[in-house]
Amino acid sequence: MNDFMTSIKIAGSGLNAQTARMRVIAENMANADSAGHTPEEDPYRRKVPTFHAVLNRELGATEVTVGALATDMSDFSSRYEPGHPAADENGYVKYPNVNTLIETMDMREAQRTYEANLNVVTVSRQMLGRTLDILRG
Repeated sequence: MNDFMTSIKIAGSGLNAQTARMRVIAENMANADSAGHTPEEDPYRRKVPTFHAVLNRELGATEVTVGALATDMSDFSSRYEPGHPAADENGYVKYPNVNTLIETMDMREAQRTYEANLNVVTVSRQMLGRTLDILRG
């Protein structure tokens, strides 16, 4: 019985991690076109979640935890928009370093990983239920 609960708790930590990851990806996508308001102001900078493997001594197993958000320090993109309030003296506006194609693929991967962890929880609960039915006779 303990093994079932351990697998459910480990999968639960994975569910929490992927939920946090999807929130960050959604924030990145929502701000993909958020330029600054002035030429001096930087636009939104892409965020990247970090994860850590942590030994849970009570379970005797390793779980995943969400760490601090890292900032992607890659270059901003720029577009020629001379009428924009954030345009520099050459007419270029800095835009976030968010690539929506990459974010879409990251979101898909996070969703699939979430689903895999959810399946572990579902199957473990079913197996636990069947085990209890067998023990009851």
